[in-house]
Amino acid sequence: MAASEKKILGLSFLDSNEDETPLPPPPPPPCVEVLPSEVSSSVKCNVEPINLGELTLLKGRVSTKEVFGLPNSDLVPGVYEGGLKLWEGSLDLVKALRSEVQNGNLLFERKKVLELGCGHGLPGIFSCLEDAAVVHFQDFNAEVLRCLTIPNVNVNLSKKLQPTVTNESKFHTEAEVRFFAGDWSQIHQLLPCVNDNEMDPNCDSGHSPTSGYDIILMAETVYSISAYQSLYELIKKCISHRRGVVYLAAKKHYFGVGGGTRRFLSVVENDGNMDACLVSEVADGSSNVRESKH
Repeated sequence: MAASEKKILGLSFLDSNEDETPLPPPPPPPCVEVLPSEVSSSVKCNVEPINLGELTLLKGRVSTKEVFGLPNSDLVPGVYEGGLKLWEGSLDLVKALRSEVQNGNLLFERKKVLELGCGHGLPGIFSCLEDAAVVHFQDFNAEVLRCLTIPNVNVNLSKKLQPTVTNESKFHTEAEVRFFAGDWSQIHQLLPCVNDNEMDPNCDSGHSPTSGYDIILMAETVYSISAYQSLYELIKKCISHRRGVVYLAAKKHYFGVGGGTRRFLSVVENDGNMDACLVSEVADGSSNVRESKH
């Protein structure tokens, strides 16, 4: 397949030129909290239903070119990390979480949830629908949160679903819903419920914020080996040491970039600080959902 054909398919981040020395990625953007009132009014976000068995959620669709000026690109390292695309692992993760709830293995009620690399935020939205007390969404790009995540959360949690995304800043849920943008190496300085934070009065969950998040959700976050250490260190800072659980949905191996669940889990297992690692594979083998309990 020619390079031009690959770009049309949205696989340009896999392209390589052996004659060129790759440039280092730019420094990450500053970490910020994005308020629901900061939802973008200038970028068009269309909504369409997505059927997940007996569960139907809504997913927004926005133009990567309109937001970032990057047509037909899945990601540009250090600039745009793919948050506007609906990745397959996100759907697999929602299905796995729903199965866990139905089987009595998982309870969201009164739990603090963090979704890392959220994009559309469907796993976090599912957590809200299951009566989580706190749901925090994190993405590398603030633009993704303003143009996609916040509108998508709003339309899914709205009591009366509309055909187009509204710009409402109030969510129809009992959960504390907040949005944070920034790199995994720095975002712990901003997240309210990390283990080493002082008491944050804005994290109103009935638990001390210093206890960490009860549930961490991640979909398609382990494609880049270079990000493993900062991601794993962030998980250790954020996860509750008493009862925390991490759910990861991703491919075993990402061809062209080298990452995958096997490589990431080897980092976790070699560290020795996670008590157990339970594995559940999606039937078609294209994406795997991993549950890691602390």
